[in-house]
Amino acid sequence: MKRVAIIGAGIAGLAAAHRLLERSAETGEPLELLIFEAGSRLGGIIKTEERDGFLLEQGPDSFITEKPQALELARRLGLESHLIQTNETHRRSFIVRGSQLIPVPVGFQLIAPTKFWPFFNSEIMSWPGKVRLALDLVLPRQKTNGTTDESLAQFIRRRLGREALERVAQPMVGGIYTADPEKLSLQATMPRFIEFERKHGSVIRALRKESRLGASNKVQSETQGARYSLFASFDRGMQVLVDGLATKLATTGIALRTRVTAIDLDRSSRQWQVRSEHGPAITVDAVCLAIPAYAAASLLTETDVLLAAGLKQITYESTATVNLAYRRADIPHPLDGFGFVVPFIEKRTLIACTFSSEKFAGRAPQDSVLLRAFVGGALQKELVELEEGEMLSRVRDDLKDLLGIASAPLFSTVSRWPKSMPQYEIGHLSRVSTIAERVAALPSLALAGNAYSGVGIPDCIRSGETAADTLFAALHKTLE
Repeated sequence: MKRVAIIGAGIAGLAAAHRLLERSAETGEPLELLIFEAGSRLGGIIKTEERDGFLLEQGPDSFITEKPQALELARRLGLESHLIQTNETHRRSFIVRGSQLIPVPVGFQLIAPTKFWPFFNSEIMSWPGKVRLALDLVLPRQKTNGTTDESLAQFIRRRLGREALERVAQPMVGGIYTADPEKLSLQATMPRFIEFERKHGSVIRALRKESRLGASNKVQSETQGARYSLFASFDRGMQVLVDGLATKLATTGIALRTRVTAIDLDRSSRQWQVRSEHGPAITVDAVCLAIPAYAAASLLTETDVLLAAGLKQITYESTATVNLAYRRADIPHPLDGFGFVVPFIEKRTLIACTFSSEKFAGRAPQDSVLLRAFVGGALQKELVELEEGEMLSRVRDDLKDLLGIASAPLFSTVSRWPKSMPQYEIGHLSRVSTIAERVAALPSLALAGNAYSGVGIPDCIRSGETAADTLFAALHKTLE
């Protein structure tokens, strides 16, 4: 029986383990799985808690169904009946300007409008900023051989102008990665915008054409920006997905509170020695490293110093999630949307806030509201280190100014996620390609997680399942 070690039990590691069990069942080839997790629980940053009738998401609260991996995994786990979509009312979001929440204009797609009148009638940007954005329709396309990796900030300034960057793109796109748009690789994060310019000569023209093609589709015609009908969660929170995986993996060897300290390759036997804080070294036939790139680097230094050096080049930033429960009567704002984002130029503590109980059903008792505020990221990394009381005080000050909330919350919680968000900086695709080449040269080793080809839950599941398929194929080959 072949033995596989999976190091890291976040969603990528759990997806890898589950996929290996599926492949084993499909082929009748038995596998022994050993899952090592340094923390005290499964799921990584996916963590749902219930308190006084509120459903608190300490990490991500949803996933996008346009990328099918999470939805397909949920169905294979038998969780389809637990899936829910966003509430159908108030499917819109806001961008902060001064002390106002300005609705994202109807038809606005992340960085540019597909409908002109709602955009020009909006206060989201100044008139000079709107005129500059519209110049995208006549500016010449950049001549490039396709190999230059431009930052998001460079691209937006060049095509749409500085105000479009500062007021829209930075909070809406940069916020997805909690990144500095001056460093964020456009190729690695938003490659379709490159194609828009190359094929159509204009981002706006391309988005309008895309919108017209989808005009008969309600997803395109009735939603704004983030296409909220494409987001899904579970009736009892994202923890449902983790618990479903845990149930399927109950027969495997799961070692919690067990930090792996070293992995060593025996090049003669092509097997790996896995050493942890507890017990003797364990010999395995394959290893999946479903941990942050910097943690994988520390384990691979003795095996491949160049691979470790490449992994260390992927930097990370930290974030904090603040859940606040309120009585509905204590919030003057109508909360007629799913939340708001805050441009960095506003110099606030908040980078975003979700109206959780408006976005998904079952998040708060009747006549109550649950808000989720976000702090930190690449542009405000020092705020994650604030003492909890100071962080809550600053968050509440912002909420008072923006939503009119003067009353204290019924309760609040703070979850810090240190070095959890990889930064897809300029040159990321090249770095990942080099890393992949080094990994492929080592026997039965695979990497998984959000550091390489996407930060969302479907991306992490895809990376885990791809790693599992790669390892299973390598192990199958050794049995032939």
